[in-house]
Amino acid sequence: MRRPVLRNLFLASSLLALTQLMMPTKAAAEARLALVIGQSAYRTVPELPNAANDAKGMTELLGNAGFTVTTAANLAQNEMRTAISDFAGKVSASGADTVALVFYAGHGLQIDGENYLVPVDLDPKREADIPLQGVRLNDLLNTLGALPTRARIFMLDACRNNPFPALSGAGHGLAIVDTKAGAPGSFISYSTSPGAEAEDGSGIDSPYTTAALSVAKQPNLPIEEVFKRIRIAVAQSTDGRQIPWESSSLTTDFKFFGGESSSQQPAIPGASAMALAGGTRSVADWRKDLQGKEPKVAYELVIADDTAEAYQAYIEMYTQDARTPRLRTVLERRRQMLAWERAVAINTRASFEAYLANWDNSDLAATARRLLLRVQNRNYVLPATVAATPAPVAVAMAPTCPCSAPSTPATPVNPTVAPIIKKRVDDTTPKRKVVETPPKPRRPPPDEVVYERAPPPDRGPPPGAVMQGIGIGIGIGMGMGGGGRGSDYHNDRGRY
Repeated sequence: MRRPVLRNLFLASSLLALTQLMMPTKAAAEARLALVIGQSAYRTVPELPNAANDAKGMTELLGNAGFTVTTAANLAQNEMRTAISDFAGKVSASGADTVALVFYAGHGLQIDGENYLVPVDLDPKREADIPLQGVRLNDLLNTLGALPTRARIFMLDACRNNPFPALSGAGHGLAIVDTKAGAPGSFISYSTSPGAEAEDGSGIDSPYTTAALSVAKQPNLPIEEVFKRIRIAVAQSTDGRQIPWESSSLTTDFKFFGGESSSQQPAIPGASAMALAGGTRSVADWRKDLQGKEPKVAYELVIADDTAEAYQAYIEMYTQDARTPRLRTVLERRRQMLAWERAVAINTRASFEAYLANWDNSDLAATARRLLLRVQNRNYVLPATVAATPAPVAVAMAPTCPCSAPSTPATPVNPTVAPIIKKRVDDTTPKRKVVETPPKPRRPPPDEVVYERAPPPDRGPPPGAVMQGIGIGIGIGMGMGGGGRGSDYHNDRGRY
């Protein structure tokens, strides 16, 4: 009696387990992994107390959002590289449905158009030391970008001031990183605009992290909307001195927290009007959108969009507003950093000369001149290298004789020049005759032959006459007096 009961219980539990496996869940469909780095205890420059607090707050937020968080603090260069490598291994093992997030709080530097994260043991004596002692941001992006993942999110509170005296010639802030130039599926957020410096703030956290901790936990917000609201909150808390910036190549939706709706959370002023933001629009389009709006509402709209076109429209329409001078500064810096990004990406003499023609007095001018000199030296060597490279020869123009060298045709190859090709082949014929070995001169028969076929001693001529006849026959024939006898002698030889 107990066996049927046990059998039924076993079947029921198996059916329940199978049903659970067949029902898709968000946790099973999307794994979430995060690496949080807080760099506070720098060894050669003053500490950054807020960086440790920022890392602690983000660790708690991301843990509540379903991330498995790895937290690392005060990393030297080798330790930072190891932490990134270990995290990449976890992401790779987690599978293609993984969302990987990296949060970094600490110093960041821009050297020669490259962005670097700063380990706590960095001690540069010159700018050339940074590539050796720092960690390239592109190395982090490329390491995770090479892995099959659902999304990669990078939050960088790393645009603080440059504290290293030996790097006085380095540019302010960080350079633009366009995620669309790399592997798709990435989202990167800076705590302030490219080329600008972020503030530490007066609280326990930086203005950027403070806003992120408040906005990201609001339910049912797409990631793009989260960072638009973060940008508005930071601009408000810093009186427009700091405006976060991001770039996205995401191919899927992401929300830190799900929920029925976000109506229960207080909305940031002006956020309800941000439906206008989206896509690239002209200055004229923005003038129409801002027409009749209060300056504060219009300001939040253009901050949320964060494009040069939006800022230009605001500056033109709200000339008397107190925010306009700040936005004019932001716009000027944005245009400069876009020009700098193009110059570094193209990396030619013309690109750096174009940058210097417009921004000769900027903080990046010294770097531009150094890179200009570098590409000039490269271009100086280039012509010799090109000259040493043999020009390609069309198959139809290939030489027919291995001893003739190919020559570059004066005009493009086309079928109408076939007679010229034939003529070139014919021209080689006389050259072969010139190099031919001349025929060997005929020599007289060996002496022993003459003596073998000589007449008997009683009829033949004396030895002197024989030699004289041979010389005359070979040299001038019958033109001399002694030739008669030589001729008779030859006739006699014919008879014998």
